[in-house]
Amino acid sequence: MNRVLLAFALATCAAAPVAAADLPPAVASRLSHRNVPPESTSIHVQDLESGEVLVDWNATLPRNPGSTIKMLTTLAAIDLLGPTYTWQTDIFALGPVVDGTLQGDLLLRGQGDPFLVTERVWQMLRRIRQAGIDKIEGDLLLDDSYFDVGDYDPGAFDRQPLRAYNVAPNALLMNYKVVRYWFAPAEESGKVDIWTDPPLDNLEIENRLRLIAGPCRGYQRGITVTTDEQVSRMTFSGAFPSGCERYAMDRATLSHRSFAYGLFRSMWHESGGAFEGGWDVATAPEDREPVVEFRSLPLADVITRVNKHSNNVMARQLLYTLSAEILGPPGTEAGGRKVVADWLRSKGLEFSELAFDNGAGLSRDARITAADFAAMLAFAWRQPYMPEYVSSLSLAGLDGTLRYRMREGPLEGSAHLKTGSLDHVAGIAGYLQARSGRRFSVVVLQNHTDIHRGYGDETQEALLRWLYEQ
Repeated sequence: MNRVLLAFALATCAAAPVAAADLPPAVASRLSHRNVPPESTSIHVQDLESGEVLVDWNATLPRNPGSTIKMLTTLAAIDLLGPTYTWQTDIFALGPVVDGTLQGDLLLRGQGDPFLVTERVWQMLRRIRQAGIDKIEGDLLLDDSYFDVGDYDPGAFDRQPLRAYNVAPNALLMNYKVVRYWFAPAEESGKVDIWTDPPLDNLEIENRLRLIAGPCRGYQRGITVTTDEQVSRMTFSGAFPSGCERYAMDRATLSHRSFAYGLFRSMWHESGGAFEGGWDVATAPEDREPVVEFRSLPLADVITRVNKHSNNVMARQLLYTLSAEILGPPGTEAGGRKVVADWLRSKGLEFSELAFDNGAGLSRDARITAADFAAMLAFAWRQPYMPEYVSSLSLAGLDGTLRYRMREGPLEGSAHLKTGSLDHVAGIAGYLQARSGRRFSVVVLQNHTDIHRGYGDETQEALLRWLYEQ
């Protein structure tokens, strides 16, 4: 009986209302337990129907939002371009096609498709084959002039130039310019086998790995990765434990153009086509129609991949696309920022403290206030595309970056949220439906030493549990 009374008392305490200017007791308790100063946290919670503000804590102080800022990039994109917007990759045959042979070059013109992954490239190649081309006698020409990225240092953010999240945007981006390397012990030879997905004919792999006895553990399973200046050779060295049946590592590889050429050539051969040419840069002819116009997935599907899985390069592709579509090509990062700023003003969303940077959140300089973020969420809630936008967010405990959080409890499936995490940055933003049926917007932004090491997650979940009982 005492346990029942205790449970009832705890539930009553959790559901008790607080003044908007106060922190819910459970949140204050978590901050105190981790010695996190309350002034390092900003929170804004609002009832989406009545407009009642339940929590307004440091909500006008600008914070680094981490990847939650992708919600602004994707919202501007779906509002300006529409949920059915598609990107187009054009293929030109620069010569006659005789008995299945293109007597000339094949040109690919990219216009920023963020999701031209290997499966989609395969479909594109099938379309080319269906257009009657089986053999290409000339070269592969690449036109990626729709974006102007300028000088880009992939290691500038954290000195990790091979990490997939640091890949630069490109108008002819294929498979995010990333290869998955697979490693497995070859017991009979005492070596380590390496293979890649996708395979690239122009990528050289130098295998210096040693196989040692031991359990499957350790940073990168003991693998050290180095590359030459052109990123055309990947060297793997170190000691790989025999206890690993298989291990995968994703790394950026080659230049954008070399990657596109290598992927095209490898997959063209796999499809049964013939092609032995090289590659070059060219501009698509204005007086010729493409033999294939390959359309991307619709924008509503793309923003789901951006938000649920927090894909940085896809978010940046959106920003460059906004620049090219609204201001005219070539798309630039600065142009994308201008488009978003103009759009915010046109909607009456004056974010005076906003520092948008690259639109992906992979930045030490990005800033937004929790109150401005909440205004953006309220705006999105009132739009006709609201269902597509909300469903692009991770569903608590079920998918995306929240797949392994808030599981098997009342929060599972009750909230659509975007997470954000950098060193010393933790954030979460989105929508929650309470036990009562009330729907809320919620924003939590925290900037504090080591807050990304799980302490921020604890604060967020304490708030969400309290909110679920309102």
